[in-house]
Amino acid sequence: MKKFKVVILTLCAGIVMAGCSNMAKGTAIGAAGGAVLGAVVGKIAGNTAVGAAVGTAVGAGAGALIGKKMDKVKAQAQAVQNAQVESVTDANGLQAVKVTFDSGILFTTGSATLSQTAKNSLSNFANVLKQNTDCDVAIQGYTDNAGWKNSTAEQSAAKNQQLSEQRAQAVTSYLQSVGVSASQIRSTTGYGEANPVADNSTAAGKAQNRRVEVYMYASQAMIQAAEAGTLK
Repeated sequence: MKKFKVVILTLCAGIVMAGCSNMAKGTAIGAAGGAVLGAVVGKIAGNTAVGAAVGTAVGAGAGALIGKKMDKVKAQAQAVQNAQVESVTDANGLQAVKVTFDSGILFTTGSATLSQTAKNSLSNFANVLKQNTDCDVAIQGYTDNAGWKNSTAEQSAAKNQQLSEQRAQAVTSYLQSVGVSASQIRSTTGYGEANPVADNSTAAGKAQNRRVEVYMYASQAMIQAAEAGTLK
């Protein structure tokens, strides 16, 4: 925590003319230096690196409107069965929504074929996406670090990487099959064993690490609407 504070103070000093106020959720971190500082803070604090390529910092007022919009999106996503929903900060320092689906709900062990339970949950989630087309979407697949039978550690890691990619793509493909626009899903990525959220030395930890994360974040269109004061 001490190192984190030192980094933030250093960054604030570098953009003192722009201000370094961490305002209400969804507000950019500093009206002029927010895009750069927000990305760095996100990396240090564990926030997601997703975010629209806006080029310039998003104003505080626009950020507040986006935060209000994302509160509504979060509430809608929380109604989806088997979805774990939380607020995060994107690379622009703006509020975003992270939805996590446990791979135990989505897939059987070692498979990238969606279960019927998964399809039901994703169909409901697709409705949230279709109601919020001004949200861009990033889909990320992850595995635990369990080895594969008759495979070396290196071979297992490669297989886990491939499996994470296949699972992320399975979610993307299904969402598109039930009407989500392909253009709304900006990225589909597998990260294999990387970025564990729990201890891989326990069965419970491994279960948490086997997951698919879906991020809903402000698109350029949403940001422009917020800057114009027309975002609803």
